[in-house]
Amino acid sequence: MQFIKFGHETESNIFNQLDEKKRELIERGVDVINLSIGTPDFKPDDFVMQAVADAAKNPDNYKYSMYDTDELNTAVQDWYLRRYNVKLDKEQIMSVCGSQEGIAHVAFPFVKEGDLVLAPDPGYPIFTFGPMMTGAELGLYPLYPEKNWILDFNDIPEDVADRAKIIIVSYPNNPTTALADVEFYENLVKFAKKHNIMVIHDNAYSDLVMDGKKGLSFLSIDGAMDVGIEFNSLSKTYNLTGMRVSFAVGNKQMIEKFRDFRSQIDYGMFYPVQAGAAAALNGNQDIVERNRIGYQARRDALCGGLRSIGWDVEDSKGTMFVWAKIPEGYNSSVEFILEMMDKAGVVAVAGDSFGEMGKGYIRFALVVPPERMKEVVKRIDESGILKKGESK
Repeated sequence: MQFIKFGHETESNIFNQLDEKKRELIERGVDVINLSIGTPDFKPDDFVMQAVADAAKNPDNYKYSMYDTDELNTAVQDWYLRRYNVKLDKEQIMSVCGSQEGIAHVAFPFVKEGDLVLAPDPGYPIFTFGPMMTGAELGLYPLYPEKNWILDFNDIPEDVADRAKIIIVSYPNNPTTALADVEFYENLVKFAKKHNIMVIHDNAYSDLVMDGKKGLSFLSIDGAMDVGIEFNSLSKTYNLTGMRVSFAVGNKQMIEKFRDFRSQIDYGMFYPVQAGAAAALNGNQDIVERNRIGYQARRDALCGGLRSIGWDVEDSKGTMFVWAKIPEGYNSSVEFILEMMDKAGVVAVAGDSFGEMGKGYIRFALVVPPERMKEVVKRIDESGILKKGESK
């Protein structure tokens, strides 16, 4: 395991760095295909946008929203019961301004400087940066490709587990696309109870699971409510990334403390956003299956296409991403993505951005249609970048 202390050097957001390089290419006249940031190009449902628009016309909705509306709380309760068979009290629900904001702040009520927080490597950057802002020490538990990127609790030493206050877990996993099963979550609950650790589970992609499988909620496991909370986002499920609407749900005491903390830094979600979120949760759910079908078609075009030209890229299991080992002949992920940008006009993210264990991998976002994915494959093939290893 790797340990990071407060004050560890951080770089600017990788997506900002890639955007700068992308702008350089555009200025050179390159038709850039940007597969870096996971922003859905699918559209929200009309009835959701209408709910936001109608609420925005009410001048009373421009006041501070000190609490979530009853309409929204009920919508979340019904959604969790319908989707995961999980019953929630209203005291177990709170909105946050997107999962990234929520996870950035969630450790503050629970840890102090020097406490230990466990987070995945590779993992989405906010899983480490958020707790690090509190002054906590970060213990990065490794995820291995030979273990299908699933946490093996034996890889966390007993003395480390006994010292930890929080463990952050995320499946379906960004960036690796790995899925966890019921047995894993049962072991997570046992691990948390044995070592008196609070669980923070990021469940942003549970409705973007491929090949007919269905995503789980950590809270559907017996005993999970005793040890943790999870974040669930509407951003990718309902194509509402710009609305910044997610929820922290679960253990009542943890939600209460988190709510008290956030009340010092925020006055609540804009009422029209709450109206749109409730409409999405209560309304026709066909969009969820449309998104799954759409992302799977893109995955098949990209992964299948890359395999057909000699790059052995595994099919994603979930999320809206593809996690690919770099081709032979390259020394680093950064080296490869820069060459791919220059020679093929295709932008992806270096696996290094997600931790030491991400080195040697890159992440594509499935944010363009299948026809455009076929263009990605064609450009990579014609660029010659896959033949670099053959010349060595």
